[in-house]
Amino acid sequence: MDLIKNKASAVLEEAEKRPAHEQVYQTLKAQIMFGELVPGQPVTIQGLTESLGVGMTPVREAIRRLISDGALVFQGNRRVSVPLLSTGDVEQMIFARIAIESELSKRATENVNSTDIDDLERIDQRLDGTIADGDVSGYLHLNHAFHETLYSYAHAPILSDLAERLWLRFGPSLRVVCGRFGTQSLPDRHKDIIESLRARNADGVARATAQDIEQGMELMAEALNDAQPTRFD
Repeated sequence: MDLIKNKASAVLEEAEKRPAHEQVYQTLKAQIMFGELVPGQPVTIQGLTESLGVGMTPVREAIRRLISDGALVFQGNRRVSVPLLSTGDVEQMIFARIAIESELSKRATENVNSTDIDDLERIDQRLDGTIADGDVSGYLHLNHAFHETLYSYAHAPILSDLAERLWLRFGPSLRVVCGRFGTQSLPDRHKDIIESLRARNADGVARATAQDIEQGMELMAEALNDAQPTRFD
């Protein structure tokens, strides 16, 4: 059976058992991470309540948590928005992501078996299809699934949580980059990661992960620079 479908079904079944505020939090988190909420575009709490079909209290609680995560900023008048990233923000994220995610990849190398690597390869094959088809949404979901699955083998929940929070911050801007450059222009070092995993080369896995991060985030920085308004003195 398909790994992603199995995982999605398990996540859905688990989500249905959660309290309302947790379900709302997870829903909004996904919308933010995969760029369904556009950076800088304000949305009202009332609008979110109506679109999600839930009460005001769970929406407020979810927003409070997402603001704490750095995924939303409060704009007043019951409005929130996904923050716009500066080039300085991206520079810090490159440093943090390489440090954390390279370590996760290295630790994962010590724990994976051949079945785990085969699962990663299947995700990457599906990811190749989304790149070829220009399927931005599919690319974002499967790219995240590849990294999330890889990092889960590290058995390092604190580092994994930090990595997830960083993804939550840059994910919306990654969708903007996909729209600007197209999926075929995006870096993909996943095959290097898989090859190094099969060779049990932890340093090679960490190096390929760092290259994957750096190249993608540099594209983001370029897109943000181009989006800055021109000043005339």
